[in-house]
Amino acid sequence: MAVTVRIIESRDNAGVEALIRACLIEFGANRAGTAWTDPDLDRYAEVYSQPQTRYWVAVDADNSVVGGVGIGPLPGADGICELQKMYCLPPWRGTGVAQRLMEEALAFAAQYYKQCYLETLSNMVAAQRFYEKYGFRRVDAPPVKTAHFACDVRYLREL
Repeated sequence: MAVTVRIIESRDNAGVEALIRACLIEFGANRAGTAWTDPDLDRYAEVYSQPQTRYWVAVDADNSVVGGVGIGPLPGADGICELQKMYCLPPWRGTGVAQRLMEEALAFAAQYYKQCYLETLSNMVAAQRFYEKYGFRRVDAPPVKTAHFACDVRYLREL
């Protein structure tokens, strides 16, 4: 199962939205306070074209989006970025796709930020183990208030 990891393009917007919505449904997170209600969910190529932001997609041989991850500034928190919208479709989990995405994201983040923050859900246990493997440590509270109030697990990592 070969994949290509690359920076998002406009043609990927619908695939990224479908990826995120499928994963949110899988974990019962298709509700307010998660990415489910993000107003820009269908236009990440444009959103992530801003300075110090980037979104990568993993695409299969048919150019279908099978995974993705973004880095963007955490508004109101100087020197801290946020690992955003990291998802992989179930058949691609455990194949190395997530590792490739994470390595791209962290390398990019280290160029501009001192720390990387992320939010997830308590029922995403495998994701939490994955984040911890990459040096994220659990924190009790977010550095600043975020829109994802339903996310009940938070991590921070030095870059």
